[in-house]
Amino acid sequence: MSLALLDRHHTIAKPGFNRWLIPPAALAVHLCIGQVYATSVYKASLVKHFDASLTSIGIIFSIAIVMLGVSAAVFGTWVDSGGPRRAMFTAALFWSGGFMIGSLGIATDQLWLVYLGYGFIGGIGLGIGYISPVSTLIKWFPDRPGLATGMAIMGFGGGAMIASPLSSKLLGIYDDSYDTATGIASGSAVAKLFVTLGLVYLVLMMFGAWLIRVPADGWKPQGFDESKVKTKALVTSDNVSADNAIRTPQFWFLWVVLFCNVTAGIGILEQAAPMIQDFFREGSASSVSAASAAGFVGLLSLFNLAGRFLWSSTSDVVGRKNIYVVYLGVGIILYALLAFKGSTSTTLFALLAGVILSFYGGGFATVPAYLRDLFGTFQVGAIHGRLLTAWAAAGVVGPLIVNRFLDAQGEPGKLNAADYRPALLTMVGILAVGFIANLLIRPVASRFHEEESSAPAEAQVASEEHDVAVAASTPLIFIAWIVVAMPLAYGVYETVVKAADLF
Repeated sequence: MSLALLDRHHTIAKPGFNRWLIPPAALAVHLCIGQVYATSVYKASLVKHFDASLTSIGIIFSIAIVMLGVSAAVFGTWVDSGGPRRAMFTAALFWSGGFMIGSLGIATDQLWLVYLGYGFIGGIGLGIGYISPVSTLIKWFPDRPGLATGMAIMGFGGGAMIASPLSSKLLGIYDDSYDTATGIASGSAVAKLFVTLGLVYLVLMMFGAWLIRVPADGWKPQGFDESKVKTKALVTSDNVSADNAIRTPQFWFLWVVLFCNVTAGIGILEQAAPMIQDFFREGSASSVSAASAAGFVGLLSLFNLAGRFLWSSTSDVVGRKNIYVVYLGVGIILYALLAFKGSTSTTLFALLAGVILSFYGGGFATVPAYLRDLFGTFQVGAIHGRLLTAWAAAGVVGPLIVNRFLDAQGEPGKLNAADYRPALLTMVGILAVGFIANLLIRPVASRFHEEESSAPAEAQVASEEHDVAVAASTPLIFIAWIVVAMPLAYGVYETVVKAADLF
């Protein structure tokens, strides 16, 4: 790919381009970077290989998530101005390069190289890759922004479902003595896994970068009436710059909303496997086996993925503010039920936790459309990047709250449902704060709006030719969707098979 082809003006769609090529382009990136949620697969192997503590190895994941938030905020404006192809290309190099450097660190017993590679460099790729398709999707789907961003960000939740079983199988291939019960493989096997994933992700992400296009100035879907959208509550046809957005109370209210929703979700996600075993523990024995607990983690991933698409799509109908009322308000009820009734049935526990995680995923997928409603499309990618600092903060606070409460209650392996109650009720309070912040969100004041500018009439007329019916699609659109659908279907299948053991 010539570097000149990365420039934004080379990615403007020509007449006849089908906008339904954009979601698989975005999914190609998000399915790759979603691997970050599957690091537990080789965590025990790295602990043994480096003769390190769980905390020392866990720092790798923490660095990656922090860098996701930081890089999304720092490079958000650059991603918007330079276009999605340049951003996706850069993300591919950083993400895949992080795996390669991490592999070198494992092979040479240099843990700091894993921190630098997968954590720092890979984390930059995470942040740029996460926000790179967002503003493009919103511009292609002004009629259904929630559905469009839901499809893409669904991939981030699905990435772990694919990477987790795939990584286990590859470790078994690379290490004949790989123990599936303990999940411990040799360091050389993990190094080979890193190289394999790095190469596969590089190819798939480059495929997404090659597919991506931006609409011409003034383009709109056939039959789309922007004036009708503007009549909806909180939806604007004006634009706010990223610098002005962070000066509005709306941005910070939404920051609090996302922070609270993510904190509550991570509270379950980070502790999922031991949590379900502890809830059904009698003495030192739990009625839920380690294998079933692993199936529960997979089930939560499925709820997380489904919620990103289902709830975000629903927000196109009911509105973004109303869907967050559901996430936070119903979430309060579900957390209270989990605290007091969750131990009565594994089915009830799994259902309550699953719905909570669907709200967690839905919150991520809906927030770009919420930002578009409030601030317009001008620099929505940059604004989204700055808002993701709430994720980075929640990624630290959520696990800290849960772990501090549990440390005060007793030792791991000896906890029960009652020991989790203080932490769960704290999450109820956090969700209540987010609920109030969401209710306080109002339309952005006109003084923050950019001066209006309209595209030339000839560009508007020409761009209308870009809208192509799905029925008139070329073979490329079917190939693109198959490329992303096959690994996603594999991940769902593996998850359902393992989760079935729970019941």
